[in-house]
Amino acid sequence: MILLDTNAVLWALVGHPRAAPLWEWRRGLYISPVSMLELRFLLEAGKLREAPGFSLRQVADDPRWSLDSPASDALFDAALELDWTRDPFDRLLVAHSRLRRWRLATGDRQLGRHLPAKDVMLL
Repeated sequence: MILLDTNAVLWALVGHPRAAPLWEWRRGLYISPVSMLELRFLLEAGKLREAPGFSLRQVADDPRWSLDSPASDALFDAALELDWTRDPFDRLLVAHSRLRRWRLATGDRQLGRHLPAKDVMLL
């Protein structure tokens, strides 16, 4: 199973070549509510724009992946153990992937340096 970091979700949505390795996993791709919140923050900060006729609900409902929602207490408990990042979204996404024992697909090299190779798919 693969949990998509927010950057992987964005690349997949726009068909960026960095997302190409994901399509080998026709099943077993997941996104986190954490990424949905991060996307909302990016929209509100003006760092991302919604295209006409496009919504965050469509991201959550995209047939290429499933939205996985672990229990919030377990997610936050797992995030408390991570002290190498101050980015709350990275911390929660890594916690989510660890909680589920899934690989995290990301383009973030810092995450790649802090996770065992078996736990990360660098895009």
